Amino acid sequence: MNARRYRDSHGVPHLRADDHPSLAYAQGRVTALDRSWQIEVERHRSQGTSASFLGTEAVAWDSFARRARLDDTARRCHAALDPATAEWVGRYVDGVNDGLSAGAARAPEFAATGLRPGRWQPWTPLALWLGHHVLFAGFGSKLWRDHVARRLGPRAANLFAVDNQVTSGSNGWLLAAERTATGAALIAGDPHRFIEAPGIYQQIRLACPEYDVLGFAVPGIPGIPHFGHAGEVAWAITNAMADYQDGYAERLRRRGDRVEAYGPHGWRPAHRHVETIEVAGAAPVEVEVIETERGPLVCGGPDDDPASTVSLRYPPRVLGELGFAVLPALLRARTVDDVDAALDGWVEPVNVVLAADTAGGLLHRVAGRVPRRHPDNGLRVVPGWEASHAWQGWHDMPSSPVGPVAVMANERGLAAGLGVEFAPPYRADRIRHLLDTADDWRAEQLATVHTDTHLAAAGPLLDLLGLLDGLEPAAAELRKRLLTWDRRMDADSVDAAAFADLRAAVTRRLAAHPALAALAEPPAYPEVFRPWLGLPARVGYAVTPLLHADLPGVDRADLLREALAEVAAADGTHRWGERHRLLPWRALPDPAASPGPRLSGDHDCVLATSSVPGVTDLCLRGPAARYVWDLARRDDSRWVVPFGATGAGPHRDDQLPLWLRGDLIQTCCDWDRLTEEHHD
Repeated sequence: MNARRYRDSHGVPHLRADDHPSLAYAQGRVTALDRSWQIEVERHRSQGTSASFLGTEAVAWDSFARRARLDDTARRCHAALDPATAEWVGRYVDGVNDGLSAGAARAPEFAATGLRPGRWQPWTPLALWLGHHVLFAGFGSKLWRDHVARRLGPRAANLFAVDNQVTSGSNGWLLAAERTATGAALIAGDPHRFIEAPGIYQQIRLACPEYDVLGFAVPGIPGIPHFGHAGEVAWAITNAMADYQDGYAERLRRRGDRVEAYGPHGWRPAHRHVETIEVAGAAPVEVEVIETERGPLVCGGPDDDPASTVSLRYPPRVLGELGFAVLPALLRARTVDDVDAALDGWVEPVNVVLAADTAGGLLHRVAGRVPRRHPDNGLRVVPGWEASHAWQGWHDMPSSPVGPVAVMANERGLAAGLGVEFAPPYRADRIRHLLDTADDWRAEQLATVHTDTHLAAAGPLLDLLGLLDGLEPAAAELRKRLLTWDRRMDADSVDAAAFADLRAAVTRRLAAHPALAALAEPPAYPEVFRPWLGLPARVGYAVTPLLHADLPGVDRADLLREALAEVAAADGTHRWGERHRLLPWRALPDPAASPGPRLSGDHDCVLATSSVPGVTDLCLRGPAARYVWDLARRDDSRWVVPFGATGAGPHRDDQLPLWLRGDLIQTCCDWDRLTEEHHD
């Protein structure tokens, strides 16, 4: 193929090809060489076949993937692609297939599990995209709110209304020309996701006569969808926190081998078939796949209570469209108008976008598909048999003029009319405050914003401490310390650890209080939804609103006194980072692995290294990448990922020390300073 492969000193691939299709092939091939284990795991997860080599722990996800019909949806969306996009995706898949064997030989996980690399299909990249994002829109929170409403009454459904701990934490900001030292815009930020090893974002550069784009790809998907710098224009996103998936309670009945579902027009046939999940080291598991006119069933079945029998309706399944034609259009973009036009075809996830170009153009908009429907659809599981809950077209995506500074941090803002729960404003407000301290920002200075550890979210809880009386001396001394603490969640801070201990003690007491006892037993939904349904975790993220709620029998002052006394009695001298350690997700975990490196930050800091208060201080989510795009000179841009550019070899984790310190790597776009590779 007419393509050449180069690397920089951190192993980041820079690909150069004679044409657009050859470059897609080269991207697929280098991804297979660098990330073979990762992308094969994701291929199997999208198909619901990962338990065949990962064992029983993977059955829950495989069952969900099959019931949600991810692979079938990917096939439908691929069939609807325009010919040019289908060819482009196909060349990427050809490259993956040609590189997988060589990549697998470099990845020890294949030998450890006995997995042999398989063959990718034309729709596999679309299936991977669905697998990454199908639970990105808060569907699990609807199951939780429905559970709360059933157990505590409809008026209690919003007791736990806080940011969605599973998907929020991302930051992004744009500084217009008048706020920078170079007179050209800067775009910076850090997408927060579950930290995975290897990472979800792949640093890469794609160059051919039509375009030259540097950014973060998602391994297994062609192009550079979310964060890219094309020289003349750059773009970045955060999760808009939009609500675009619905759960429908379903009434089902069996008629022999057939299943019928009760909808607005009475009993109608539902699709039904049975699939078998092969499980390494265990017996196969049969899965009954059912799809009603609302969507595929992901909870319960014909023999279960309708209250726990729920179908999932999501835009790609409804539309037969995933928006993949946007990806090559973004690569060819030269102005913010080009980016804007390309994103009109975006489907999911729904994102807030910032973009800037070298001519001074700026863009701030939402991209994606959000259905119009009854307001209750956004709050809970709704009856599938009531016509009032049907989808009624699509929302127009909002945009906004851009001033000298624009910030996006999952807060209620540009996308406010499209969602239900957003992140509180602490991160967004803090970023604006930090950016307002100077008018001459340079790319190399913005790491100080990425790594800011000030926890304004501690304020409401600390304010309540100030109202307490009747404290024992040790508790009074601890309160004094906390009220004078600088509110920075630094790894070496004893006071930050004490605050986290207090928050955890309050969480445990609230979670165990009789007022919430009805929620202690999680609802009978599949295991894959467990992160949304555990009472201690829900309380941990909603401590402040719960303390201000009218919960019967909860004496707020007594509860805080008891929690403060408990922490004071422990007389802890440990530091926050001793317990706040990185815990990355690995498809093949090492049971002998020790806790990861110490971290600063917390879930409402700009440095949003998120744990689950009251459950664990280990960090499960954090900045999956950091970037600064400089529109004055692309070579002055910066980036870093938590581990490294590859899934094996010397660049598997060589960026981890930089990421931990908050350092950024200067990008290199000079071909003469790169090393060309002539072998695999």
